[in-house]
Amino acid sequence: MNCHPATPASTVSAVTVECELQPRGKLWLRYFVDCGINNVILPPNAKPKRTDGLWTTSCFELFLRKTDSSSYIEFNFSPSSEWAAYRFDDYRKGMANWETATPEIYAYASETHYALEATVSLPHGLWEASLSAVIHERNDIKSYWALNHPPGEPDFHHKDCFALKLAPPEGL
Repeated sequence: MNCHPATPASTVSAVTVECELQPRGKLWLRYFVDCGINNVILPPNAKPKRTDGLWTTSCFELFLRKTDSSSYIEFNFSPSSEWAAYRFDDYRKGMANWETATPEIYAYASETHYALEATVSLPHGLWEASLSAVIHERNDIKSYWALNHPPGEPDFHHKDCFALKLAPPEGL
């Protein structure tokens, strides 16, 4: 992923993400942050539950929209294991909770990196995806990472961010 030029990271050297479509409509994601782990603010562990406002600190995100559609879905995955899922009717309009199965979230860290894995159920269809991350560092710097950034301030909801094409999952 690319760090937004207006929000350079202080101690994070890279954020990468892997994804894999799995049988029965599942999508597995692995976000990997190269960093001195003591320099990153991670929310404390919590029970997996739907929680709003996760993006205000370190958080990993997935946005999905069907090709040629203005509506989209947003998933937030917190290092705490909390999560959120929303649907939007149009660009930042008509936000409501998206009813979905609780994502599976696993995290692990070492002195030099942090990784979060999430598995979500995908609605059937051909999807365009946006993968992004907010990384909150100890010196109160927040960097915004995405596959693609639109011009201007960081905006993961922008249509230019939907840079990854996902084929329909097998086994449905």
